[in-house]
Amino acid sequence: MERLRISVTAAIGAVGGFVSTAFGGWTSAMTTLIIFMAVDYITGLMTAGIFKRSKKTENGALESRAGFKGLCRKGVMLLILLVACRLDIELHTTYIRDAVCIAFIANETISIIENAGLMGVPIPAPIIRALELLKQKEEDNGS
Repeated sequence: MERLRISVTAAIGAVGGFVSTAFGGWTSAMTTLIIFMAVDYITGLMTAGIFKRSKKTENGALESRAGFKGLCRKGVMLLILLVACRLDIELHTTYIRDAVCIAFIANETISIIENAGLMGVPIPAPIIRALELLKQKEEDNGS
């Protein structure tokens, strides 16, 4: 049993080391992004599973396909972050990685607040105004 524990610990350490090296090291912004992604996914599950108010499905309830799409989106976000990290390594900078992290953290924050609102959590007015401004800016840039 002790050998299995050591083997599993070594495997996890090796994978973690590889991932950290691929990203050129690990920063607090990257940790924050991972945390916000997890919180967004959990609040999305709660919105659909408990409150049946998801905007991702017709009836607002949980749907495995919608959940899988969400995980795929988050996976692609991490791949884009990986590309940004590798660009920074090649250019000997850190601002590309940081900018991508901040942009994705802002996106996850918006989604978390939207999920909370759908669950009936009262959202302070300044946050609602900021969200409306961000959405308007996104719509203006998209058209």
